[in-house]
Amino acid sequence: MGLIPKKDTHGKRSSSMTFAMRWKHGNLRLIILSAAISIAMTFMFLVLLYGTAVKSVSVVVNGQETVVKTKQWVLQRLLDEQAITIGPHDEVSIPLNSPIKDGDRIIVNQAIPVIVKADGKTSTVYTTEKTVEAAIEELNLTVDSEDKVTPPLNETVEADEQITIVRVDTKVSELEKTVPFSIVKKEDPTLEKGKEKVVQTGKEGVVVEQIKEKYEDGVLVSKENVSKVVQTAAVDQIVAVGTKKAEPKVTVLSNSSPDVMTVTKGDYTFKAKKVLKNVTLTAYSAGPASTGKDEDHPGYGITASGTRVTEGRTIAVDPDVIPIGWWVYIEGIGFRRAEDKGSAVKGNKIDIYFDSSSYATKFGKKKGYTVYVLGPNKPTAS
Repeated sequence: MGLIPKKDTHGKRSSSMTFAMRWKHGNLRLIILSAAISIAMTFMFLVLLYGTAVKSVSVVVNGQETVVKTKQWVLQRLLDEQAITIGPHDEVSIPLNSPIKDGDRIIVNQAIPVIVKADGKTSTVYTTEKTVEAAIEELNLTVDSEDKVTPPLNETVEADEQITIVRVDTKVSELEKTVPFSIVKKEDPTLEKGKEKVVQTGKEGVVVEQIKEKYEDGVLVSKENVSKVVQTAAVDQIVAVGTKKAEPKVTVLSNSSPDVMTVTKGDYTFKAKKVLKNVTLTAYSAGPASTGKDEDHPGYGITASGTRVTEGRTIAVDPDVIPIGWWVYIEGIGFRRAEDKGSAVKGNKIDIYFDSSSYATKFGKKKGYTVYVLGPNKPTAS
């Protein structure tokens, strides 16, 4: 019996499968490579097509808008093309590496240097703001309502311009002051003339003043009183001033009265029998206004002593005070002789004769004179 050997089918099948796998693996790599090349070429075509296309782009630099035509597809390249330099402090609406497309609007705000002087320091800063106020806010500087800013906040800021901020500080303080009392004098007819008496003691008052001081950068520039409040009112000191006339002390003199003092007036040295203080002087003339007599009257110009009135010599006196015929020396007037008397001439009163009735009227009444009573003989010059 013969044996028929079986076929080795396993080896053939394995060989067939290996070939298929090798074919599939090789074609897969080819397919992937072909796809990658296709995608790359498509991308390059799109980039080439997009990059070479002319685009219309609006560029706004510091508020000035310009529409430009460009084939550039990145912002930085467009700016380089337009010779627009972007500094480290400038502001651009989109990043510099951003792609650009037709119809885009690019905004560029270029920063300018500004000198700022504030709080004792001076520094240069860069800002893209347009007004002084905005620039200060960008620099994080606070400005109070009283602070002074130069230029004004609403003005446009310029390159290299100096902005000065002066810090203004107002302080209100209180100051207590004493107020001196006033001295009020009131006439008192019950008190002898020349005497004074305190009837109410004065007291000082107290006033509280509010003082406003204004400082600029720590330096005092103004000071004013804004209010004054009377805390304690001052009390006047009241002084009574006597007006009661003292009774005149009259000494009746005679030819036998002793000498009382020696007085020198200019070239004259004389002995006074009596010194009269606070004598009142009046004036008269020989006319009707003083004597009631006119020039036709037989007694016109005749004194009580029988002498004729003489200007520079004749006076009328009270004979009980100064004897008729005696000489006197009136301080500020000179030597006069008691030759006349009158009903109105009483006590320490002397009426001086003047030729002119108008001058006698003008002379009026003068008080407080000192009169030296001398005697029947007029002194002679030494």
